[in-house]
Amino acid sequence: MTHKDKSSYAKKHSPELKLNPTIAEALKQAVSEDKLSCAAAFKVAGKLKVPAAEVGLTIDLLEIPITQCQLGLFGYGPSKKGLTAAETVSPELESAIRGSLVKGKLPCASSWEIAAKFNTAKRAISEACETLKIRISSCQLGTF
Repeated sequence: MTHKDKSSYAKKHSPELKLNPTIAEALKQAVSEDKLSCAAAFKVAGKLKVPAAEVGLTIDLLEIPITQCQLGLFGYGPSKKGLTAAETVSPELESAIRGSLVKGKLPCASSWEIAAKFNTAKRAISEACETLKIRISSCQLGTF
């Protein structure tokens, strides 16, 4: 959900969905200043061995804003994004990105896989996408 939708994250889900109390409690403990960083959300998912999407659903149902996207796409205060376009993109990286596109966009999970494959920061993939004018889609936590 975007910032303008603050306090209505749960509305994008069926009202019949129930909170997983174990995930909810772990998230409440991880919240800082009424927000939760993307990295903290993934840490909870890893610790509890649950899918990131399930953690994201619980975050929405608890109406917790997510900050500091690990790809640098949102949650960085007034500047909104925490990244800039890359000066150059190697042909190998461009090929990996373009080869992973789904309907012209790079899924978040694919960007993480590419970062691991190239042994580089996740933000470097986002910065390459900025340069290539490619949007990242399908947040693993469900924010976009």
